[in-house]
Amino acid sequence: MRAGPLRGTAPHGAPVQHGDEDGFFDSLRRLGKLKKERLGGQPSDRALAEKAKVRPTTVGDWLRGNRFPQEFDPIRAVLREVQAEAYRRGLLDEETKALLDEGRLHEVYRAEAARRTRPVRDGVQRAQAHRVLTHDERLATLAALPDKPRPLGQWSPRRLGVHPAVPGRAATTPQQGFVLPAYVPRPHDAELRAHLVDVAAAGDTSLVVVLGASCSGKTRTAYEAVRAALSDWELIFPTGPDSLLAALTAGAVGPRTVLWLNEAQNFLYGPAGETSAAALLRRLDHPGPAVIVATLWPRYHQELTAYGTVGPHPHARSLLAQAHRTDIPAAFTDDDLDILRDLARSDASLALAQRTGAPAVTQILAAGPDLVHHYQHPTDPHGPYGQAVISAAIDARRLGVTDPIPLAMLEEAAVGYLTDAQRAAADPGSWFTHALAYARTKVKDVVAALEGIPHPVGMGTIPGVVRLADYLEEHGQAARRMLCPPAAFWTAAANHIRNASDLRALADAAHARWRLWHAALLYQKACDAGDNDALNSLAEIRERAGEHRAAERLYRQAFDAGDTSALTKLAAMREQAGDHQGAEQLYQQAAHAGDASARRRLGEIRGMARDREETERLVRQTVDSGSTSALTRLAVMRGQAGDYRAAERLYRQAAASGSRIALTGLASLRKRVGDLREAEQLYRQAASTGIVRALRELALMRETAGDYQEAERLARQAADAGDTFALTSLAETHAFEPRWQQVLRYGLEPDTSPPKAQ
Repeated sequence: MRAGPLRGTAPHGAPVQHGDEDGFFDSLRRLGKLKKERLGGQPSDRALAEKAKVRPTTVGDWLRGNRFPQEFDPIRAVLREVQAEAYRRGLLDEETKALLDEGRLHEVYRAEAARRTRPVRDGVQRAQAHRVLTHDERLATLAALPDKPRPLGQWSPRRLGVHPAVPGRAATTPQQGFVLPAYVPRPHDAELRAHLVDVAAAGDTSLVVVLGASCSGKTRTAYEAVRAALSDWELIFPTGPDSLLAALTAGAVGPRTVLWLNEAQNFLYGPAGETSAAALLRRLDHPGPAVIVATLWPRYHQELTAYGTVGPHPHARSLLAQAHRTDIPAAFTDDDLDILRDLARSDASLALAQRTGAPAVTQILAAGPDLVHHYQHPTDPHGPYGQAVISAAIDARRLGVTDPIPLAMLEEAAVGYLTDAQRAAADPGSWFTHALAYARTKVKDVVAALEGIPHPVGMGTIPGVVRLADYLEEHGQAARRMLCPPAAFWTAAANHIRNASDLRALADAAHARWRLWHAALLYQKACDAGDNDALNSLAEIRERAGEHRAAERLYRQAFDAGDTSALTKLAAMREQAGDHQGAEQLYQQAAHAGDASARRRLGEIRGMARDREETERLVRQTVDSGSTSALTRLAVMRGQAGDYRAAERLYRQAAASGSRIALTGLASLRKRVGDLREAEQLYRQAASTGIVRALRELALMRETAGDYQEAERLARQAADAGDTFALTSLAETHAFEPRWQQVLRYGLEPDTSPPKAQ
């Protein structure tokens, strides 16, 4: 049986179903009339909704007396805003004052709330009495069941089938336990919860079917509705059709019990499916209150309710025809996303899902962890090859490729991500086809690591290119942050990327990791594609490789293209060569063109002296407002002023508040005062959080301590992450060694000269 609404009552969020009354609803209607007729509609419903933290339509329903609020605080917020507007307009007559009396409105609210909950309370008391009479008999019957009812509070959302969500900071360790983000209520939630409240109040038995595609949030919707409306009930979750039949036969689904059938197709298909459906039909005829909650994919619902000549599932079709049906939308509406944005301010998982998947929020929340597992732990025979292709795509996106990723690039680059044994075992003619199939496998039927890009005109996808799943890109930015792509990646990028800005970004990434050979090749490709800004960077590499004539020509081309800093660098070349007059002329020319560094070199610095005392005062105001970054900045200023004790206190305060940068500042300070042991510990702690500079400082400390092997290891690790200072420092210290000479001139790989300028 399905429960109908109680006369004169309505659940939270549902329209009121009784007529006009003296008291609370009459007061709301008069308040709405005052706002509309005497206050010119001010404040607006939207302004009131912001204060009450509800939707504008909800405020409108309240002021028309059509909806009863679950709490008084939102109404108090609305009343106070209307009060302020009325007093501003001078409406101080006794009738208006009485209407705007907060104490009187609160009193009639409480009276109405008590009246509305009385039928529910009476129904609960009757159910409790019945339960006491049958308690002992049920205990004896239930003792033999494999799956027994337990209080709802003893069931975890994970045990009931709710998918773990993406962790708030997708990164190196996605398996951070079961993550359950804040719940974003949507219109179907209010309707479902209202139905459950009605069932509980009326003592009925109801079948609730929550329909939604994979990862649409159907199980979380059901869980939140049951927890909100039936929190003090028991719940039984049979593990299969046999357990379900045993529970129904034993009468385990008694009053105030939820029968939980997550993925109900597992109970309604197969040899026992029709028997289970018939048993559930009989339970619907028994008294309640009881609720059977079933979650189901739409395609299974369609198959189970399809009519044939006779129909393959007559009992299931009859059962589902009696259900209260809740459909879960596949995507969030604009109103839903507004609520999500508010919740995302304090929930990192929602914030991440909003960035990477809106409006498909629930799909990203639920499928993200499995997508990462599919990538990181391949089990399919072709999985390692698919993993290599995905890794190349992640590196492409994180290092600067904004255009669709060419499949030809991924095929060429993936070779560098495989072991010798994996490459030897691959079939040259088919390995990439299978690898791509693995990378395109949809996880939970929702999202794949690599997906096609819809053709801008007509149907189908653009051939030869793919895009990386947003969540996997977000994860890869952190998970592969400290890793440098193999040589095959850079070569493949140079061969297949055509976008000039993408080539420039990749060249910068290679340069930052001291892959100078590849950087030179990519800068040259960027120049060929029309990016004149790459000329300057290419000239630097030519200069380092000793090709001074080519470097000078490139610097002049860069200046002609509008890069004034190129003349400054050319002047530095002349200065190093001993041509001081020529260098000064170039510095003057660059300074005249507006290059600030040239002016500094000529002693023509013109800048305003900083008022350190005033700056510190302003920074302290920011610190007082709770800014962690301001704490770190103030610590730097105290250190610069020589007040190391205050600087250390501020650094430690910022570090305790979660500032990773403060760890490096504190380490630097401890190093300055001679506490090398704590300094190294702090640098290692900072490095473990992804601060690349900390790796550089550790390398330099190890070099000073004479531990050259560890220093080189740390310096190479820092270079892989984009900081080459320690590496070049080591190279210059050991410049007499041939291998370090090679590193200084050509980078870390390969051991050949960069390609000659054309």
